[in-house]
Amino acid sequence: MAAELTAHQLIEQHRPTLDQALEAIRTRAYWSPHPEHPKAYGENGSLDMAAGKAAFDALLGSRLDLGQPGTDDWVGGEVSPYGIELDVTYPHADVDTLLPAMRAGQRAWRDAGAEMRAVVCLEILKRISDRTHEFAHAVMHTSGQAFMMAFQAGGPHAQDRGLEAVAYAYVEQVRTPDNAEWTKPQGKRDPIALTKRFTPVPRGIALVIGCNTFPTWNGYPGLFASLATGNAVLVKPHPRAVLPLALTVQVAREVLAEAGFDPNLVALAAERAGEGIAKTLATRPEIRIIDYTGSTAFGDWLEANARQAQVYTEKAGVNTVLVESTDNYKGMLSNLAFSLSLYSGQMCTTPQNLLIPRDGIRTEEGPRSYDEVVADLAKSVGGLLGDDARANGLLGAIVNPDVKARLEAAAGLGEVALASREIANPEFPDAVVRTPVIVKLDGAKPDDQAAFMNECFGPVSFAVAVDSAADAVALLRRTISNKGAMTVGAYTTSEEVEEAVQEACLEECAQLSLNLTGGVYVNQTAAFSDFHGSGGNPAANAALCDGAFVANRFRVVEVRREA
Repeated sequence: MAAELTAHQLIEQHRPTLDQALEAIRTRAYWSPHPEHPKAYGENGSLDMAAGKAAFDALLGSRLDLGQPGTDDWVGGEVSPYGIELDVTYPHADVDTLLPAMRAGQRAWRDAGAEMRAVVCLEILKRISDRTHEFAHAVMHTSGQAFMMAFQAGGPHAQDRGLEAVAYAYVEQVRTPDNAEWTKPQGKRDPIALTKRFTPVPRGIALVIGCNTFPTWNGYPGLFASLATGNAVLVKPHPRAVLPLALTVQVAREVLAEAGFDPNLVALAAERAGEGIAKTLATRPEIRIIDYTGSTAFGDWLEANARQAQVYTEKAGVNTVLVESTDNYKGMLSNLAFSLSLYSGQMCTTPQNLLIPRDGIRTEEGPRSYDEVVADLAKSVGGLLGDDARANGLLGAIVNPDVKARLEAAAGLGEVALASREIANPEFPDAVVRTPVIVKLDGAKPDDQAAFMNECFGPVSFAVAVDSAADAVALLRRTISNKGAMTVGAYTTSEEVEEAVQEACLEECAQLSLNLTGGVYVNQTAAFSDFHGSGGNPAANAALCDGAFVANRFRVVEVRREA
């Protein structure tokens, strides 16, 4: 079809945003082009609250036809954690037909250049942003996030991470100039002169394996990093969270076509119930890049078996907070209570282990024993979630039965300091909503170590008694080294302890937050400024987002000739 979006139009509209993103990743200052407040939408063609809800409702029971080649069936079956059957069906692909079709458009996409690819990606993100309210409902009803979290994390924050990946991809591609004149003096003889052309060349087809809990937030970095570096992208959503990524693919295909490119550069790979196509796709020779978020077991399998591909994984870790002392006891408790409760602990960054000296901690209110600290934290969580309406807004819904089973089993691992309670959701009676459980364990007991040294994904935290701050730092270091950590937190007024914790995190390569007592939490990161994961410990082999996350998605190929 004829191009409806010219290069000039796209560059004129989106180059200023790209330049701002480049400046943001350089300075690490706060910046976002995507509003966080729901009321900011509804102008300039974007959907407001009512229109977004209506658009989502219209999707229920529909067939999402993407116009992909090789469709041999229609599949679906998503059920919202809030109890709604989505009944949306998606194209099931014959990959022997789809993959060659995806490769067909790569030459033109490669030859378009880094700037054109970047502004096309920004147009995709702009159109997704205009539909943020619709996407928020799609994220909410596949992940179980409460609406406000689904709106922010699944909308503007996910879009920020996608834009961040585009910016990093652009920087790495333009690091080498397109052309160079090379002259080597030869003394009395004529100099040797060459002209050289350098082209970023994509690896091939990239595979994004989506997760259930944060389909857009975790999916967009890899998707846009690969697309911006010239690769075609095949999106394989989690079978319980297809809709948000299917809508993303739909938008991407529309923009690519309007910009004069092959829409098959982005395609969806939905699967039948129990089909398990991720392993089959991951080892196809056409797949040259894989982005994966999920369990450690499958992440390890990908790293070991998808040998033909560059594999980027975010797996599981055991996130730890060391509590040694504080000069804002109530602020510390409030901050921790929110961190433990947000989205029912179903975040890869939620703290699990709280290391507390058995002799207690120092506070501005005087000393607090281990038992008092744990009891006060339990009281803080209870107070935060005491009102059921507020609790529903923070907790969302339990995403799957495995999380519920782990939560129920955790109570048998030790002394329960805070029991989990069931909360009814009046709007969605079938939603499974549970408050967190806090279990007291002893860091010196082998049986207790077996419990807290493994990830217990969900609203489960362990208050681990340790002999001293030094023992806590040693346990922290061992946990990161053996199990990995996406986040580490520490509370201390001691310069010596702070230095020891910081050194442990630097040596073991873990992201550290110190003494957070306000409105920033250990399980939150800001695009353009914070790194999500480090790529340096077992929890993940990549960071969102740095140069290493994008630079190996392409190669620079040189053509030289005599001048």
